[in-house]
Amino acid sequence: MRTTHRAAAVAASALAVTTVLGGCAQLDQWTGASAAAEPPTPTATPTGTPRPSESSPSASPSPSSSPSPSETPSATPTATPTASESPKPSPSPTPKRTSLRYGDSGPKVRELQERLSGLGYWLGDVDGKFGSLTQQAVFALQKSAGLSRDGVVGPKTRKALAAGARPSPKLEGNGVEVDIDRQIIMVVRGGKAATVINTSTGNGEPYTSSAGRPARAVTPKGSFEVVRQVDGPDDSELGKLWRPKYFYRGWAVHGSPNIPPYPASHGCARVSNAAMNMFWSSGVMKIGTPVLVH
Repeated sequence: MRTTHRAAAVAASALAVTTVLGGCAQLDQWTGASAAAEPPTPTATPTGTPRPSESSPSASPSPSSSPSPSETPSATPTATPTASESPKPSPSPTPKRTSLRYGDSGPKVRELQERLSGLGYWLGDVDGKFGSLTQQAVFALQKSAGLSRDGVVGPKTRKALAAGARPSPKLEGNGVEVDIDRQIIMVVRGGKAATVINTSTGNGEPYTSSAGRPARAVTPKGSFEVVRQVDGPDDSELGKLWRPKYFYRGWAVHGSPNIPPYPASHGCARVSNAAMNMFWSSGVMKIGTPVLVH
């Protein structure tokens, strides 16, 4: 009888140890773990009759005591794209400029120069460089065609160039014509404009003359001729005149470093220094040459 009770106690202790060891590692995941770890309470039974819990002890926990994970974690976390990971749109290509302007160079500029020279717009040498003299020639073309005077060869200027726009002089025979309205000077040969040059005449503003009297910056109109000339700089109180060709009293066609595409002088007709040198070297404006100003 003592042997039976001792065997039962040993079996119960073994079952309790097995249950505790099997659940410690995941105790927080168990459902009702404290109840499952309790050993069965022995009850009084007739002598010699084995109790069910003693005769066939369970070696493994009840299925209801097995841990049941509530959720299987995802093996790979889903990455949330940030703004920096978003693909950046490709920048739109900058449209290629098709106009020609001061500072450009290359074959297209040379073609422009050749066309301008062919139409009589003076620009010095054809060198493929859009410098100040080429800009002066573009000014003269734009003025002759009645276009905006910006010195840039855009669509309208190209169209005028392709159409061969040239001014028609009023002077018959040979001479020099100053067109105040269009702000151009023409070297006329046989009643046609052989050479066209940008000019800037009187701006109409009041000023004080060299004699100290009030005056207005106007260019006199009429038929004149070259009466005097100075082969070099001619200084005056109103500024420096480069190699002037005087056609009426103190009014002259002369060289200047500043020839804008609009009236800006005290009354003389300005051209570039290079153009004035051409007048002297070519002999197209000698003493006695007719000068028509209108």
